[in-house]
Amino acid sequence: MGVSTMQALTIRLQDEIFALEATSVREILDPVPITRVPNAADFVGGLINVRGTVVPLADLRVVFGMDRPPMDKDTRIVVVEFDLDGEPMTAGILADRVHEVTEIEADAREAVPAVGMRWPPAFVRSIGKRDDGFIIIPDMQRIFRDEGVVAATTERQNP
Repeated sequence: MGVSTMQALTIRLQDEIFALEATSVREILDPVPITRVPNAADFVGGLINVRGTVVPLADLRVVFGMDRPPMDKDTRIVVVEFDLDGEPMTAGILADRVHEVTEIEADAREAVPAVGMRWPPAFVRSIGKRDDGFIIIPDMQRIFRDEGVVAATTERQNP
């Protein structure tokens, strides 16, 4: 963990707060039409059009074993871009609600405990502490790599 402050966009998935690195956030969208992909994994079951570009829509609730209620007035799509194995990856992330951009100090971030967590530890980069709660900082690169999104997205774009 670096000694720097992390600028983060906080989002809610069910009753948990997650933090996405603010530098990776490109835009926040209201729900848009989703093109379902036959036989796709639940994690990325659809594609969306973001300013003329086809972007996979990921649901982190699948990876973290959460319920998936239908979209409502608070649902947003956070478009993120990050480096994945040396290539830029753009994806939409479903959020039950978008909260705020905030700072998470380095000394408020801790390594993931090996036991006692309800989330897969491999997919959590660190846990942030804020007020009396926790903020989960997901490891987006590992989630997308381990869930096979790269191969599936490449195959769809290059039939």
